[in-house]
Amino acid sequence: MSDFTSEAAKDGLHLKLWRGERMCLVGINVDAPEDDFVGFAIEVKSPGAADFSPLRNRLNFSYQQTPAAAAKAAAAVTGARQYSSLEAPFQKFRWIHFPFEPKLGGYTYRVTKIHMPSDGKVVAGTQVAADIELDPVLYNGFLDVGFTRGFASSQAYAERYGNNPNIIPTDAAKGLTFKKVAGDVYQWLGFEAYEMIFDFLNEAADDKTISLDILAYDLNEPDIVSALEKLGNRLRAVIDNSGSHAPKTSAESQAAARLAKSAGAANVVRTHFKSLQHHKVFIAKRGGKPFKVLFGSTNFSFRGLYIQSNNVLRFDAPEAATLFGQMFEVAFNTPLKFNAAPLSKQWQLVAMANEPQAHLCFSPHTDAGLSLSPVGAAIDQATSSVLFCIAFLNQIKSGPTHDSIARLMEKNVFSYGIADKAGGLNVHKPDGSIATVDFRFLSQNAPEPFKSEWSGGAGIHIHNKFVVTDFSLPTAKVFTGSSNLSNAGETGNGDNLVMIEDSGVATAYAIDALLMFDHLHFRTLMQDKAAPKTKAKTAKTRTKPAPKSSHAALTLRKPTKIGGQPAWFADYYKDGNQAERDRKLFSGG
Repeated sequence: MSDFTSEAAKDGLHLKLWRGERMCLVGINVDAPEDDFVGFAIEVKSPGAADFSPLRNRLNFSYQQTPAAAAKAAAAVTGARQYSSLEAPFQKFRWIHFPFEPKLGGYTYRVTKIHMPSDGKVVAGTQVAADIELDPVLYNGFLDVGFTRGFASSQAYAERYGNNPNIIPTDAAKGLTFKKVAGDVYQWLGFEAYEMIFDFLNEAADDKTISLDILAYDLNEPDIVSALEKLGNRLRAVIDNSGSHAPKTSAESQAAARLAKSAGAANVVRTHFKSLQHHKVFIAKRGGKPFKVLFGSTNFSFRGLYIQSNNVLRFDAPEAATLFGQMFEVAFNTPLKFNAAPLSKQWQLVAMANEPQAHLCFSPHTDAGLSLSPVGAAIDQATSSVLFCIAFLNQIKSGPTHDSIARLMEKNVFSYGIADKAGGLNVHKPDGSIATVDFRFLSQNAPEPFKSEWSGGAGIHIHNKFVVTDFSLPTAKVFTGSSNLSNAGETGNGDNLVMIEDSGVATAYAIDALLMFDHLHFRTLMQDKAAPKTKAKTAKTRTKPAPKSSHAALTLRKPTKIGGQPAWFADYYKDGNQAERDRKLFSGG
């Protein structure tokens, strides 16, 4: 973990930095917070910068003092209304810094305790700093992972692109003829996943010695299909034909027809195994031999890349690519017999000297427990933390994934998770309760100083499928891929699942999980604040949106002697509280 973390401490102030994918998790701890302690200032010195710059907070202790100022502010809530954390400190023990324009090289982070000895006066206290490299590739020559931003419904998108809803087609079937908007919006939203996918395609197009095998589920991104056409007969494709993908008018059928023309009809196969052809895979070959592979949860579609939270992995390892190549041959030639193939009956080891171990499992197979029991066992055996993002968890009613997460809610470990559902999202909060998030909420109820947000259009927003256990320990594991982690999917779908045993990879997924969770948990807090909790038959929390007029401004909390409220950090120091686990876990305390 030495390449992925950095630590420093001074006079009871502890700082731990965690390397993410072009972002950094700043974990902070204080041994004995004083009564007037009101939070942390965080500053960063980026590669090539002459000095530190403060990270900015959207919240402050107050926003205006006079009716005239209040009226003016209400008319112009803009992104500029962000405040230096030197004056408006963060009242959290962890913060994720997502550089506006990520750069190669070393970053230095400086954290300062901020105190408020009297109302309206903030004073800097103890300060500590640490350095970390935020290089974009995890393991050069072996493995890299990337994520989409999932920020179409966010303050950042509202400020940068004005909540433009016209970046995606309203009808998925019209995606291949949709005129994309100008500018960098697609690169920004697609983030690393976009870069990794198009770099893979462009390399194959430019190098005539490379041929490409692909498996696609949703396929309506026009630039991807155009890039595939450029390969001519160096391309073979397996494209789903289930459900809405089956009609001739679907984007998938249109893409298949175009690729049959450019690559040859014999090079394009339509199938859905028993239920779905659910892989999203590129396999690069040279001389007929696979040498690298890209896969993950990201569909090759507008929603997959630009709206949803998703991930991709690229193995620059023939050992991994060959296994995917073997899977492709069965899918291309005899997909209905896949569950009888030797490849479907056991986990496959990918081992290279001095690199993390990875294990691959391909479905459909006859026993869902083959792939899912190790997931359940890892959750059950976790001793420190479990973070999960399972897109369709709400549809899983039984099996190892369902049962282990149900047991997790009773365990004494830090846990956090989300699952997409019809009409919103379920956020499994650290206290064990569940809140339902409606993405339309900040479109209708934007408390000061926040802007209203675009809901991101019809369809799901969280499409990731991963489970991270004990990310901070040598026993860390990540499970991810295209698999929905359900019994039905593992016995009916063409899918892949990878288990990677490595704390560096686990940390990358853990930080992306926290980024999503905090983004969504904020909305649950707003809904909790806007409407009283309803009584339920279980201990789970259920909330509902309130009318726009009920929403008040959000402010930072002042010391008890000034504001009359409990200290902002009180819950973080209660023995056995999940907030206490949060504080200690990410600061290394």
